[in-house]
Amino acid sequence: MSLGSDQRKFTKMVGKLILFAYQQGYELTFGDAFAKTGHVADSFHYKRLAIDLNLFKDGIYLTATADHLFLGEQWVKMGGTWGGNFTDRSGRPNPDGNHYSWGE
Repeated sequence: MSLGSDQRKFTKMVGKLILFAYQQGYELTFGDAFAKTGHVADSFHYKRLAIDLNLFKDGIYLTATADHLFLGEQWVKMGGTWGGNFTDRSGRPNPDGNHYSWGE
């Protein structure tokens, strides 16, 4: 697949994930969807294949990785990569719970 087709698939899948979150009674706002700096080298944000989603329940901003678990598990089922499963170079957990990417 080309980068463009990957980006279009990613956008479609993010739409489905957003609908899923709202069906569960949550709300979202966008964090970083495209960035040129501020992330690790070769970040999927730079390729428009990653998004950070800010999660809310009953108007409360949920920041813990555990808060995103239900959404992360759904994203992985859909074929994406969830930042809640990230590890550092030595294999230790290094979660980024609000990060959802495609194609990693």
